[in-house]
Order: sequence, then structure tokens, then C-alpha cells
Amino acid sequence: MLDTQIIQKLQAIVGPAYFKTDQETLVTHSYDGTPMLQSLPDGVIYPATTAEVSAIMKVLSEYRIPLVSRGSGTNLCGGTVPLEGGIVMVMHRMNQILEIDRQNLTATVQPGLITKQFIEQIEAIGLFYPPDPSSMAISTIGGNIAECSGGLRGLKYGTTKDYVIGLEAVLANGEILRTGGKLMKDVAGYDLTKLLIGSEGTLAVITEATLKLIPPPVYKKTMLAMYKDIQGAASTVSKIIENRIIPATLEIMDNPTIRVVNDFAKLGLPLDMAAILLIEQDGDQEAVERDIARISDICESEGAASVSIASTQEEALKLLTARRSALTALARLRPTTILEDATVPRSRIADMVMAINRIAEKYNVTICTFGHAGDGNLHPTATTDARDHEEIERVEKAFEEIFEAAISFGGTITGEHGVGVVKAPFLEWKVGSAGIQLMKGIKDAFDPHHILNPGKLFAKESRRRVVVQHG
Repeated sequence: MLDTQIIQKLQAIVGPAYFKTDQETLVTHSYDGTPMLQSLPDGVIYPATTAEVSAIMKVLSEYRIPLVSRGSGTNLCGGTVPLEGGIVMVMHRMNQILEIDRQNLTATVQPGLITKQFIEQIEAIGLFYPPDPSSMAISTIGGNIAECSGGLRGLKYGTTKDYVIGLEAVLANGEILRTGGKLMKDVAGYDLTKLLIGSEGTLAVITEATLKLIPPPVYKKTMLAMYKDIQGAASTVSKIIENRIIPATLEIMDNPTIRVVNDFAKLGLPLDMAAILLIEQDGDQEAVERDIARISDICESEGAASVSIASTQEEALKLLTARRSALTALARLRPTTILEDATVPRSRIADMVMAINRIAEKYNVTICTFGHAGDGNLHPTATTDARDHEEIERVEKAFEEIFEAAISFGGTITGEHGVGVVKAPFLEWKVGSAGIQLMKGIKDAFDPHHILNPGKLFAKESRRRVVVQHG
């Protein structure tokens, strides 16, 4: 419960209409895209400028009040759930493209800008911003930066961190920090820009970003390769990369995902396939045609039951949209859908998918797997029911073993969803105790009173690591 004096100070900064404590607003901002996590804040504030964010942080710092900054709350790691109450800062009023610099090929934007709207506006003037998280129709640029979001185009073009070259951010004490800029080279001191990207709102509040733009590809082709065994699909992924072809998109869906997506998107896909690869290449027409022909040969040599190329842009878009809707489609099956991510080297994709299947069978839970095969980032997705506590316990044990398997294959516990609260118990598995202590030291330097997104990244207790052998 906030003191009246604090409420008055915050209202004086943004105006009474933009600081709310009514129950409906508090409940609306008590959860994000992560199932089974909810915690009420004490207030919700909507700043319109960096100066307002700075003034807000000075008040919160003075009174040691926790702050969670957020965009649309689409993250899947509990990253914007206000675990310790306090204030939720919603960045949607700060949603403008401030500048498009055609000479330097950069755009300067505010954090509340919807990702897809930004991409569409950039493409309308003949430029290209590649990061394309599946949630881009509602996620914000600031949220993408906080989580270092990936997407379907990550294999060829990289992720959010590869396109953020400068930031403006407000520190916990209200000071304004500016990093990087419209520069292709800058080694002046520590790379604070990259440090803030993916820090999940635990180090500062991002208020402005300078983004790198590139020329768009002039030609695209999309194809489907279908397999009756998962090993063939996975070996195809490795063979494509081994042949020095880097597709723009290289996605995989297992049989349960195929069935659900097919029913949702009415694609008419064969339902007896163990896996489907969705592959897109872009670039100059001659190079694309050559790559698609070589990829088609590789698919067939690795045992693809069929290979087909989209005949129109509309057909290609339908296929890509269907893949982006995988989570939506799976969410129709059961009351609760838990979408995770784990990343392994591309050469271990088949091992990882088979491990997921074994683990799901061991715990008698339903887990569908899809994801970015080209960069090794898989999304095992459990369909379950939060009201069935015994089943939820089995799902949680299954995911613990899945993360263990990913690490045993030389992978990581998260490739793009972030740590948040969900994976905090497993972070030490990946970075070790020395890594945890170093990260905590960085946190202390940025936020000595731990008011920025408290309870995230660092678990109160590390999860005991179970030794699981995966050949």
C-alpha cells in the first residue's frame, strides 16, 4: 500500500490520469504471458518522456519502492510480474519513431513502439529491420531489447542485440545514461549497450534506442520439406549449414505441432509426417534460386518424403504465419500452455528432440516441439491444466530434465525467452557460481538498493543439478 505522499508525488510527475491504483488496473498488470504467475503491484504509472521516467525513479529510489518496467507483457519467463509489489511502469505512451537517418541507416525509437508497426513503417520506405519475434504484432521494441528477442530470421540476420547500437536509459537513482550511438565502431570503455540488452529490466529503464537498418532482400522463396522420421529432418539442418548455405528461415515442427497447426490454419498438411522443415531463403534472385535448388537436393538426400516450393507470395506468407501461430494453435488444446525454450548446437537437434520425447513419455505429459532449427533454438511446449497440481508437478520435473539435457548437449537453458523468475533456479547450471557472483556485482553497481525488477534472474536457492546422461 502506497503512502498518500508518494501517490501525490507520482501524480504530480505524470498527471492523475496516468498513475492508477484501482483494482482493475492492478490486476491487469499483475501477470504477463507466463502461465501460473501473478502478483499485484501497488500502482501503475504511464510516463510520456525520459524526463518523467527520471523523476519517477528519483521518487522510487528515495522510498526504496520496487519498479517493474514493461511493454505489452508478452514475455514467457515471468519477467514482468511484480513479485514484490511496488510500481509497474508501462511504456506504451512512449511509442514514436523519433528519427529515420537514411545517411547512417539508423532509426531512433522509443521503447513502447510495437515491433510489427515499426517493421512495416521501415519496409514502406525501402529499408529492413530483421528481428521478428513471433509476438511482434503486440510486443514492443523496448521489451524486445530487455529480453534480447530472437525470431524466425535469427539464423541469417541475428537477433535484437545485433541491431541495437545505442541506448538512452534511466538508472535506478534517476540519472540518465546514454550509450553507443550512430556508430559502426565504438570501443570506448565497456560495452554498456550490449550489457543492457537482455538484462530484463534489472539494470535500468530503457527510454530510447538507436537501431541499425539494412537494405532489404530483393527476392524470396519458401519451401516445405516433410519427413517420416525426425532424424532425417535434423540431419538436413546440419547438412544445409555444412554446405555453407545460411537460409533466412529454417524452422522445424514435430508431428503433434503439425497436427495442431494444420487444424488451426487449414493448410492441408499430411498428418503422418514425423517432422516438417519450413525453409525460406532471400537475397538476389540468382543466389536464392541456386540455394533453394541445393537445399531441395539436400532434403531429398536426407530422406525427405516430399519437398514443395510455395508458388506465390501469398502461399509463402500463409506458411510463415502458420508457423508463427504455433503457440496460439497449441493453446486451444488444454487450459494451460507452457512454452519453453532451450538451445543446443545445430548438430544436436535430433538428440534434443528425441530427449524431449523420452522425457515427456517418462513423466506422462504432452510436449509438442517446434522452433528455430537453424540456430538450434527449440520450443518444447507442454499442454496441461494448472488445476491439476499433480500433472503440473510432472510437467515441471520434465522441463527440469529438458534443461539438463540441453546443457549436457553443449546448449543453454534459454535462447531467447530470458531467465526472469521461471529459469532463475537453473541459471547457475549455465554460468556457474563465479558467473552468478559477477552478475550480482554488476546488479549492485547499477541498482544498489535492488529496486529494479527485483526477484528476477537470481534464485533464492539454486536448483540441485541432476546428473542425466544423454548419449
